Amino acid sequence: MTTHQDTTPRADCASDADGRITFRLTAVPDGRPRLLLRPRPRKGRPEQAPLHLDLAPDAADGRPHAVLEPHPALAEGRWDLYLLPEPGADPQRLRPGLRDLRALVDGQLRDRPAPVAVRIPYVTKDDFLALRTWLRTAHAEARSLQAADGTITVAARLHGTDLDESATARLRLRGTDTVRDVRPRIDGDGRDFSFTVAPRDLADGAAPAGRVWDVFVRPAAEAPPVRLGRLLDDVADRKHVHVFPAITAEGSVLRPYYTVDNDLAIEETPADSPK
Repeated sequence: MTTHQDTTPRADCASDADGRITFRLTAVPDGRPRLLLRPRPRKGRPEQAPLHLDLAPDAADGRPHAVLEPHPALAEGRWDLYLLPEPGADPQRLRPGLRDLRALVDGQLRDRPAPVAVRIPYVTKDDFLALRTWLRTAHAEARSLQAADGTITVAARLHGTDLDESATARLRLRGTDTVRDVRPRIDGDGRDFSFTVAPRDLADGAAPAGRVWDVFVRPAAEAPPVRLGRLLDDVADRKHVHVFPAITAEGSVLRPYYTVDNDLAIEETPADSPK
């Protein structure tokens, strides 16, 4: 009986609270290896340059390791990791080893300065190591969401800027310039806020045939809207992890959900639409 051993290189990784990530190869390759972080192309976005990291032997066990420092921040998107065995060699995709993300779990408890930069190591569907990154001027982190009694109530904290008394929660109808503003309740130090949305807040006399509203907060009357989502923990892809109940009221069904970018949105459909 012949067995085939997987020779694809693997790397352990560990994140710290400042966004620093340390990668350690699980085996010691020959040559002069380096790590390559290659951004995936994004439709309608300029192409980003890849990033190279030098590997050096660890003083404790001799395993090659590389450190991705918090600065400069990586562009928003997904970055695939490769091993370059030596200069001029073909890159090899890295398989995941151990991932230590404990420092990210309570990341929503720490205030982030502008720009808000986030990076989360994760495993792709085809079992390779990658990074999910966000880079935003400011960010509103959803802390809790309750869908009950015909309304949706969201509690969040703003990072990278402050709210003033003219702040509004804004829902934008996807694909249009149509917006609905809701007055938030501002608490504590002027960064914690909450707001409640009911079907009447979105009504315009038209049947809500499968509409989607993207959720923002506008920190001040003349300030640009800040996207609201959940980025500050260890979950790289949230859409199918956090699933919320829908509410039915006033002839409409509202279903909050996280998008593929971990941003918050609300789907609106007629209450009598087919299941």
